[in-house]
Amino acid sequence: MQMKIILNTIGILAVVLGVFGIFLPLLPTTPFLLLASACFARASPRLHHYLQTNKYFGKYLRDYENGRGIPLRGKIWALVFMWTSMCYSIWRANVLWVGILIVLIGTCVTIYLTRFVPTMRIEKSRAFPD
Repeated sequence: MQMKIILNTIGILAVVLGVFGIFLPLLPTTPFLLLASACFARASPRLHHYLQTNKYFGKYLRDYENGRGIPLRGKIWALVFMWTSMCYSIWRANVLWVGILIVLIGTCVTIYLTRFVPTMRIEKSRAFPD
């Protein structure tokens, strides 16, 4: 029972941070939503279902959790926005060690996204309807 409370608290905090990440540079949205989904899957089927059926990001969470991956277009946009916000952050921070840390984190995320997360393929029947 106590573990469910901890997981639900972490999940709710992750959703809040994920929503903030939509508007704030350098605060990622997707990892927080994936963390929330993982926490809710173990602690609250109702909240997990809410995330998976959300009209804005539910499809992406379902596809990722089912092992289908992320669409190529989504990967490209994620990398473009991530690197744009990181370059802006490096420029604003103007501190060498912060810039190096940001580039290191960005490189690791880029490698993970391009090499380890599957790219979802569009079936011909969906791409070209009759």
